[in-house]
Formats: sequence, C-alpha cells, structure tokens
Amino acid sequence: IGSADLARGLADLLDAPLIMAGYSRLVIDLNRQLEDASAIPLISDCIFIPGNEILDAQQRSMRIETFFRPYHAAIAARLDDFEASGITPALLSIHSFTPKYGELQRPWHVGLMWDKDPRIAMPLLSRLNALQEFCIGDNQPYSGSHPHDFTIDFHAERRGIPHLGIEVRQDLVSNAAGSQRWAKILGAALADTLADPAIYCPLDQWQATAVLPQ
Repeated sequence: IGSADLARGLADLLDAPLIMAGYSRLVIDLNRQLEDASAIPLISDCIFIPGNEILDAQQRSMRIETFFRPYHAAIAARLDDFEASGITPALLSIHSFTPKYGELQRPWHVGLMWDKDPRIAMPLLSRLNALQEFCIGDNQPYSGSHPHDFTIDFHAERRGIPHLGIEVRQDLVSNAAGSQRWAKILGAALADTLADPAIYCPLDQWQATAVLPQ
C-alpha cells in the first residue's frame, strides 16, 4: 500500500530509473529467496491466503517464471548497463509496512533496512533524525540482516554498490498527498546523501574516511 506512488515520486525527484512489480507480493514475494516458505505465503499479517494453500510444482514454477525471474532480470540488466558505462549506481528498495502487526502498534514513520553496508543508511539516518518530528527506525520494523531477504543481497551486496531498504508506514502514504509528501521528505534527505561522491568508493575506504552529518 502506497509504495508504488512513493517509489514513482522518489524516482522523479532523484532522476532515477524505477523497476516496479505490478502485482501483490502474496502471489510471490520478490524480496524472498525462493526456497523460503514466505516466498508464496500461506499466512500473511495473521491472515490466511487460500489461493496459496494448494500449489503443485507446475503452478509454483509458473509464478516464478512469470513474475519473479523477469523482475530480477530487469534489475540485473539495468545494473549491467551502469557497469558497462563505468557508472557506480546506488540501489534503493522501497516498501511499506502496516501500522499495526497483530496487537503490536508500530510507532516508526520510516524504517531504514541495512546490514553490512552503512554508506547510505548512516548519513540518511542522521539527516532524518535531525528533523526531530519523526520516529525513524534503524532496522525497524524489519532488519536488513534478515537471512531470507533477497533483492539487496542478490543485486547490491554481490556487486559492492551502495544500497538501502526503505520502509514507510502505510497510513502515511495511503493516498496521493501522503505519497507526495513523503517522497519530498525522503527525496531531499536522499539527494544530499547520494550526492556525496565518497559513498561510491569501496566500502572499506568509505569506512576509513566517513564523517556523518549531525
């Protein structure tokens, strides 16, 4: 909910190519390894998904070949084009999360998901926290080190390019006005972060020289 319009807004503001799924992650979750049971979930957010209850090997393969592989092939092709042009890009994976999970209220406006590479996460976290009016999650409500995450691990970590997963709470981007507002907030903070040429150097070199904004 809301992530499509948010991603479009960010892509426009950052003048960046956007690769986007056009269907529910309940068909097949593009950010899961295929062997993970949650790739085609039987239960999601405590809700039973009857269309996923009985799938034979052919039906599962059809979802993989129709939805999963073309999406990731498109990302790989775009990154290959950058590499062939001598450009080091950054990869952002945009998602939204429910305000409430079971009985747990989620206070975060935005969550930044990262694991081994802080090149975008740490400067952006500092910039967003400086706004003070927002509750920013550092690897909340999900962790970027989750072993079954796929998109960033497969495409960005293996290439050594800077990357970040961004989660925005769904009630904040459930309409066009909210999506536009948060695209501007995140876009402004990201523009400063992504404009720093130092983040495009090798990670160990960045770690030796990084100065984080307050």
